[in-house]
Amino acid sequence: MAVQHARPRTRLPLDEGIGVDFALVIFWLFAGVSILYVVHFGLYLVGANIYDVWQERRRSRPGVRLPAAHEPESAATAVWDRRALPEVPGLVSVIIAAHNEESVIVRTLDSVRRSNYQFFEVLVADDASTDLTGRLVRDYQLRHPEMDLRMVRMRTNVGKGAALNAALRRYARGQFAMTLDADSIIDPDAISNALTYFDDPYVAGVAANVQIMEEGTALGILQRFEHMIGYRSKKLYSILNCEFVVGGVASTYRMRVLHKVDFYDTDTLTEDIGLSAKITSLGNRRFRMVFGADVVAKTEGVLTFRALAKQRYRWKYGSLQNLVKYRGLMLNPSRRYSRTLTYYRMPMAVLSEFTLLVSPLAWTYAVYWSIVTQTPALILGAYATITVYTLLTVWLDENLSVRERARLSVYAPTAYFLFYIMDLVQLTAALRCIARSRGLFVRPEINTWTSPQRAGSGAVAAGAA
Repeated sequence: MAVQHARPRTRLPLDEGIGVDFALVIFWLFAGVSILYVVHFGLYLVGANIYDVWQERRRSRPGVRLPAAHEPESAATAVWDRRALPEVPGLVSVIIAAHNEESVIVRTLDSVRRSNYQFFEVLVADDASTDLTGRLVRDYQLRHPEMDLRMVRMRTNVGKGAALNAALRRYARGQFAMTLDADSIIDPDAISNALTYFDDPYVAGVAANVQIMEEGTALGILQRFEHMIGYRSKKLYSILNCEFVVGGVASTYRMRVLHKVDFYDTDTLTEDIGLSAKITSLGNRRFRMVFGADVVAKTEGVLTFRALAKQRYRWKYGSLQNLVKYRGLMLNPSRRYSRTLTYYRMPMAVLSEFTLLVSPLAWTYAVYWSIVTQTPALILGAYATITVYTLLTVWLDENLSVRERARLSVYAPTAYFLFYIMDLVQLTAALRCIARSRGLFVRPEINTWTSPQRAGSGAVAAGAA
């Protein structure tokens, strides 16, 4: 009688400790997340190309124009009674939120003053700063009397959203409103480019193309790559009419729409996302959010990993608060909304939060699996995908110089490892959100805020000169 010898079972990584089933679950999680990323990378590339074609056609149409009051001589001779005419056609109200921003406020004001669209007013919403912010703004008024600049000062720290509301409700007279953070700057043609999108009567708001200021550190490069890739995805969302997330830097709105929604809500940590989501909830077929790739603004990245962790927690918690607050958009069959918003963008926004919980664990285990089983193709494929997509994002960015493309291309091979670090930061933020989940549903009013450490220390000396 023949003796049949059992073939030895191939041991899988972590077979003894946590079991084959768990190992396979982690493997398929990694595979699922990777497939999701690859599919979306493909969609983003196709959508961005379609958006670029749309941009060229939009610019070539004779109907695309600035408001009639854009001529410099019109701005110089314009006279109006603010009490009799609360909204001035063609006027842009630029609102700058500031709290202890002495190191950067002059730089921001300089960027607005150099705009090639000169029919604007500037309102600095100074939320009870205790440093030299107010003094520097007043000094700027004296040195540039030709600039319509006013400061709206809060006596107590009321929070960013409330400070912006005070300036918008009581003092802004523009047909359009652009909001800026005090650490951001805009390109000279940012305002004029933003206004061209409002030639479409259904456009309610324009999201700017926000870039991180050049910084040679690993943290600076990480944030710059992340912003480039994240904002490139907005091209697809604009084409599909499913954008509902508009950041606060250089975002531009019709003033009548802001009045309609009663401006910013102050019950979430991200008042800017809350505003765009609130407008979208009116019905995004009639009130559209679009991405302006040529509305270029730059902002400072955070300077330390501790500050990054704090920032991403605030962003994630505020985003989750708004997803809960406007959960009625999810799978909503109403004809007021595009199907791409309710059946694609909103579900994906929720799903992406869950993938962030498993992504770092899956990536870590995939590396371990590849080493133990001597099958590097798994991890090399993921690395190649991230690297190639980062390079394509750099090369196809219409706002980069040749020198910037070359420099960022050198850094692109590190993107995979930098994004892994960011995933760990996002995971930490997600766990903190879970620990404070009650505040996602019971949202207290936000009445304070603090500004992070700024890099632009040289602006104070320049402003005081």
